[in-house]
Order: sequence, then C-alpha cells, then structure tokens
Amino acid sequence: MTELGQAAKLSSEPIQRVHPGLTDRCLPEMALLEELICEHAKQLKVRTLALIEHQSDSQHHQLPIYSLQFGSDNPDAPTLAFVGGVHGVERIGTRLLLTFLSSLLKRLTWDRGLNYELQHLRLVFCPLLNPSGMALGQRSNPQGVDLMRNAPHNASDKTTWMVGGHRLSNRLPWYRGEEKKPMETEALALCDWVHDELFNSPLSIVLDCHSGFGLRDRIWFPMAGSREPLQHRAELAALVHLFETSNPHHNYIIEPQHHSYLTHGDLWDYLYHQSLSLEATVFLPLTLEMGSWRWVKKNPRQLTSFMGLFNPLVPHREKRTMRRHLLLLEFLIRSCCAYETWLPVSPMSRLRYELEAKQRWYG
Repeated sequence: MTELGQAAKLSSEPIQRVHPGLTDRCLPEMALLEELICEHAKQLKVRTLALIEHQSDSQHHQLPIYSLQFGSDNPDAPTLAFVGGVHGVERIGTRLLLTFLSSLLKRLTWDRGLNYELQHLRLVFCPLLNPSGMALGQRSNPQGVDLMRNAPHNASDKTTWMVGGHRLSNRLPWYRGEEKKPMETEALALCDWVHDELFNSPLSIVLDCHSGFGLRDRIWFPMAGSREPLQHRAELAALVHLFETSNPHHNYIIEPQHHSYLTHGDLWDYLYHQSLSLEATVFLPLTLEMGSWRWVKKNPRQLTSFMGLFNPLVPHREKRTMRRHLLLLEFLIRSCCAYETWLPVSPMSRLRYELEAKQRWYG
C-alpha cells in the first residue's frame, strides 16, 4: 500500500466542508455529498482518501475525495462499490450515485428488506473521484491527465489512435501522463481504496458510472487493452444471465470494452490483473457508459455546450436518467448479497457459463 493509502486508512477526523462559494458556483455535487455525510453521520463510515489542490479565482482550495461505507462489518461479506466522477465533465454519473445514495440512506429508517440485505453486504461509495476536474468542467484532472488512461501498463493489442491514450501533450484529450512517473493522486487513491475495501471480500463488484459514448447505454467489463477473455468469464456470464432472466426487457449492451475500442492504462484492467493474485477473491469491475448521444439527438442545442455532450441539460431528462438506471443499481445490491446462490462453483456450471461467455463475447 502507498503512503497515500496509509494516510487515508488512519484518517478519522470530522470532515472540513469545502468553501460554499466554490460549491455553489461550480461544484454543487460536492455540496450535496457533504450534506449527505453530515445528515447521516451516524449511519456512515467516512474516509478522506486524498486532498486535491485546486486553484479558483486566485483562491486556493483543497478538495477531498470521500469514501462512504455502510452495511456489514463481517470481513467475509461480499462488497459492492459505486464510483463516479472519474471524468470531471461527466457530472451525470456523480449525480446518479448521489441520488441513489440519498435514497438508500433514507430507506434505512423503514425498509426491512434493505436492512436485512445490509446485514450480509457491505456498500462503499466513491461518488466524486476527480473533484477539481469537475469544478473546472474538464474531462481530465488539473494536470491534464485522463485518469482512466493513467495506469502504468500498455495495451497488448493496437489501440484506437488518440482515444486509446497518448503521451504527446496534456493539452490534448486522453493524455496518459508522463512515462515512468507515479500515477496521479486521484488514480492512486482509487487503487488504494479498492485494495482496502474490496480485495478482502470473497466477491466484490464495482460499478463505475460514465457517460458520453453512443446512443445506447452500455455495461463494459475488462479487458480494455486486450482481446483476451476475462479469467472470471464464467462468473460474469452467470451474473449477466441472472440479470437478463430477471429483467428481460432491459436496454443495455453488455460487452467487454474492447468491443468498442481499446485503450492503454485502464485502471480497471490494472486492478483486475492485481486481483488475480488473490485466489479467494472474485473481483468484477463493471463500467456503466450512459449513451449521451441520445440526449443530443433529442435536443440538438446541446451541441452548443461542452457539458451538453456528456450530460442531459433538460431537467426532465436528467430525472428520467435517474429512474432509468435504478433497476440496475438495485439488482446489483440483491445479486451481490445473494452471490452464493448464483456464483458458479461446480465444474459443470463453470463449463456451461464459460461456453456461454465464449459464444456471446469471444466467438
């Protein structure tokens, strides 16, 4: 674990709220997150994973990356993690998670079913990983680095030019950072957080919420830098089979990311490879890619706004987006809690789902 991870693990001080002038003007998501933390302090375990330096209007701020946890303390419990705000311009992912988190915390006062599930499940949220990038309204962090291209490994197959990550200049999008330099603070914080919170569980699932690709909503899984089959393809195929039989009318395209494009330095590829050394752990990282082109198609005026390329600007469409993905988020809670009922263990069930995965994704 890095020194950054050690500091985050030992931190237990009350939060120091970000200056309201900044949050009201350009980072309302942080204000909402801190309101939830203060309102539900007794229900949450809160950690500050890192402090990000931010300069705004000649004023210096430190923007925190928060982790919020609730549910079971049993180390043998499965863990479900939600991540948002990796790309600062994609605000809708953070807003989706904050809306869902607020709903869960309010339901704890009356929902017996949810309380029962949380006795057997641990939930962790990191809804705003790139706070300074979001405050600046840009995809990258303040150093111009695309966090989802920042891991030190290279793709094993040919990537899409530029989009797959490059080291030409931080003035261009999809910049990976300088070669042989440490990962960015935000990327290191995410990696340490995954090691601390997820790698000790028998099963851990991550949903990382993004927007901006295509007309359809997609659920991606590794690999992003290789066309090789996922080692846990049987477990993933079993989870997808469960989702599709439970929700036959869903509208997601579920596929490995390399079906769309290949990239260098994908953080979830990097963490997945690290998880393979843990024999007792099944780690399944998923990416929800909300198809923002659909919002642009319905409202072409969004083309005049950089934010409009990645987020619904009309309020009723944002509300519709919140409702649209609620089914998926709730499914992940229930399936993760009951993982022992569907996770393939016997040789016959594993063979069945491996063949299903091969036919569907790798044929």
